[in-house]
Amino acid sequence: MINRVVLVGRLTKDPELKYTQTGIAVTRFTLAVNRAFANAQGEREADFITCVAWRKQAENIANYLRKGSLAGVDGRIQTGSFEGQDGKRVYTTEVVADSTQFLEPKSSNTERQQTPSYGGGAPSYNAPSQDQGQGYNNQQSYQPNQQNMTRVDNDPFQPGGGPIEVTDDDLPF
Repeated sequence: MINRVVLVGRLTKDPELKYTQTGIAVTRFTLAVNRAFANAQGEREADFITCVAWRKQAENIANYLRKGSLAGVDGRIQTGSFEGQDGKRVYTTEVVADSTQFLEPKSSNTERQQTPSYGGGAPSYNAPSQDQGQGYNNQQSYQPNQQNMTRVDNDPFQPGGGPIEVTDDDLPF
């Protein structure tokens, strides 16, 4: 049987760290995960999924993630039930996190929290442009020679480039 869940979303509130009677760390948190489609009004909706983490992972989540932090969770679905205060059976569904990935630097999360709500608050990452000496648009490339590097004008990865020769020894199978 397979029971596997992979989620990427933002925490809806700060995680709260608790300890069991035997001293095991546990934290519950909710991830807001955007749906891949829009509703009839053209608006994007999200699902709010309860997750639970244990031991050292729970401590790390409580120490490093905050409301709005982008996180990835790999885990499994677990269902349960208990008797509510009114005597009725209450059913629960949650994701037990086997692994949690912090998907953005801590500094961008604090930066987003300080940004006014009307400002969007999304972190910006400035990628180098192609004209900053990266050489991505070079029409010439380098190929290794046994003794040194020699310049070759016939790059097979450029439009109109030469053929790529592959022998049976180059194949891994």
